[in-house]
Amino acid sequence: MLDAKHKGHYIGDMRKLPKEARARILHLLCEGNSIRATVRLTGASKTTITKLLVDAGQAAQWYQDRVLRNLECKRLQVDEIWGFVGAKQKNADPDKKAAGEAGDVWVWVATDADTKLVPHWYVGSRSLKSCARMITGIAERIEGRFQLTTDAFHIYPDVVEAVFGMDIDYGQVVKVFGAQPEGVAGRYSPAQCIGAKIKQVAGSPDPKHISTSFAERNNLNIRMHSRRMTRLTNAFSKKVQNHAHAMALHFMYYNFVRIHKTLRTTPAMAAGVTKRLWEMSDVVDVLETWEAVQARHN
Repeated sequence: MLDAKHKGHYIGDMRKLPKEARARILHLLCEGNSIRATVRLTGASKTTITKLLVDAGQAAQWYQDRVLRNLECKRLQVDEIWGFVGAKQKNADPDKKAAGEAGDVWVWVATDADTKLVPHWYVGSRSLKSCARMITGIAERIEGRFQLTTDAFHIYPDVVEAVFGMDIDYGQVVKVFGAQPEGVAGRYSPAQCIGAKIKQVAGSPDPKHISTSFAERNNLNIRMHSRRMTRLTNAFSKKVQNHAHAMALHFMYYNFVRIHKTLRTTPAMAAGVTKRLWEMSDVVDVLETWEAVQARHN
């Protein structure tokens, strides 16, 4: 529980929050706690925590857009992870669904197979437009030729060719699935993968490294560390914008703060983006810098 003497400062101007209080709240959110759970653990109001999440998410996006540039990468894996906002697609309000304000939402994630860094992500639909924005964003961040692997989503090859031309080694993993499980348990279980084939699409990708294993493992990180992506709960996002802010904050924590078990350091250190381990107080420093920039522009 946060110090009671600070409770009067939690509503209104977020800059009145003590730095250690902001760091604690953000840490709880990044470790898989819902907003309501964080309210109970800290005593801060839901409005205050939501406002902090939105601001921190914008700051995280702003900072990573600036520093995750000119990256050297040998092998990059891209995958999409499903979620929803407001309600699942079949239950969403038709008007909100048409406007992209409710229903299915996908997080497109790129993972460096060597450093485990996430250099780029995109929150949107599973569509040509979103795919184009994702692949274009990767091209803006990675220097030189590299090997790219995606799943067999049919729109990838055309988009990759349009963005990179022949300046890339590109392969796909084509999974073969069995029948959908039957019964009650089958409602919550995906069809079993009974095999996978690799497909060389462009350039000369190394067949040994045509894989999406690290990207799929990263999907589990997202589900475990972002409560709004945990299945079978009511902690899902209620607004698309807040979902995007939460993802930006998650990747800030993943890239810079959380030590990767195999690497024994953070992905950002492994990739040479930073030379030191970060703490949550460093994330708050980024937030305060972003706030100062916003204040000068307003």
